Amino acid sequence: MGSDDIDDVDEAILHSLQADARNTSSGDIADRTGTSGSTVRKRIQRLESEDVIKGYSAEVDYQKSGYPLRMLLFCTASIPERGELIADVLDVPGVVSVQELVTGEQNLLVTVVGENDDDITPVAQELLDMGLTVADEVLVRSHETTPFGKFSPE
Repeated sequence: MGSDDIDDVDEAILHSLQADARNTSSGDIADRTGTSGSTVRKRIQRLESEDVIKGYSAEVDYQKSGYPLRMLLFCTASIPERGELIADVLDVPGVVSVQELVTGEQNLLVTVVGENDDDITPVAQELLDMGLTVADEVLVRSHETTPFGKFSPE
């Protein structure tokens, strides 16, 4: 599915689900888009089957759940291996996300959460053991997200 296959109704569906997938019904989206609930449900199934919608997850406030440290580890991996290492990095306890970067020497951004420094330090060591170089560490104070504006029906 290419970007040409995504129309205004699909964009409205994506925006609504990004904003609050748990509390938004297909009927709510149908009202906003001027379509029927069954059309919205079929569109969602198509977007899921074509991996435009990759899944649904809870947005967790790690600080309130007892894990106040969020650390970004900027890592360097060999270019041929960086994509292959992502699954292994995600298996490291404490790692909650990995982003593959395509510019610059630092080409993997690993997000780690923990209760204290003793939770974060072993993650960095495991990454080193995998052959990654940890080039920089950044402590995050807060992290907020919003639905992608181009999907907004307004």
